[in-house]
Amino acid sequence: MEKKISPSLMCCDFFEMGKQLSAFEKEKIEYLHVDVMDGVFVPNYTLGTDFIKQVKKNCSIPVDIHLMIENPEEKLDWFCFGEGDIVSIHYESTNNLNIALKKIKDRGAKAFVAIKPVTDFSVFSDVLDLIDGVLVMTVNPGFAGQKLVEGSIEKIEKTRRFLDEKNYQNIEIEVDGNVSFANARLMSDAGANIFVAGTSSVFCGNLSEGIATLREAIK
Repeated sequence: MEKKISPSLMCCDFFEMGKQLSAFEKEKIEYLHVDVMDGVFVPNYTLGTDFIKQVKKNCSIPVDIHLMIENPEEKLDWFCFGEGDIVSIHYESTNNLNIALKKIKDRGAKAFVAIKPVTDFSVFSDVLDLIDGVLVMTVNPGFAGQKLVEGSIEKIEKTRRFLDEKNYQNIEIEVDGNVSFANARLMSDAGANIFVAGTSSVFCGNLSEGIATLREAIK
């Protein structure tokens, strides 16, 4: 499965956003990860609807929207996304998972289910026909710069094995949290193929060099 990079825009220098987006286009980055937090589902506020509109307006790279919000099925209409984009909703955030996933797919986007580190990898077994991917959180959602939660690599392996055994080899696995160059290699070997890049890799120095190093790590 093709390995892809999704830089986390919450880690960008907002005074240099235009230059950084241009750099991502030049480096043929596959997705732009946008964290949306409501201060309820997770203890933080981050990026929002108008930010996503501006990114979509000024950049050709598909967005990868990670909704860390309560009852996302009631709020999907607020967000600008469509064909080629990814929208991840947390299994733990809604009692209407099927409805939310169908709304995402009806707009042509890829529907991903996100799971916290404490959530078992098999909880999405009833919606396998509705999802294009699983977002495995390898830190507790809410803040950048955290350390990898113990057991995360094993969880990625178990998730990949579970999907393959169910004959859903086409379902992708995205990883988010402390995706350092060293951890990314382990995550890739474990079965992940989309890597949310933040302060421990792409944004820890020169963007182009960081991207090249990360691509080498996830081969």
